[in-house]
Amino acid sequence: MRLLKFLVVGAAVAYGINYVTKKGPDGKSIIDDLAENGPEWFDRVKKYGELTLEQIAARTQDFRDKNKL
Repeated sequence: MRLLKFLVVGAAVAYGINYVTKKGPDGKSIIDDLAENGPEWFDRVKKYGELTLEQIAARTQDFRDKNKL
C-alpha cells in the first residue's frame, strides 16, 4: 500500500512540475511569470502588511485608551 501511495504522489508531483514549466501560448511558463512579477508582488504584500500593522496598532491604542482604569 505504501508503494502505491508513493507512486501516486510521485506522479502528482511530476504532473505539477510539468504543468508549471509548460510554455503557454505566449511562450512563457508560470515559473517565468513568477520570476518576472515576483518582486512587484512582494512589494505589494509588504505594503499591505505595513498598512495592516498600522491599523492594528491604532485599534489597540483606542482599546487601551477606552479601558484605562
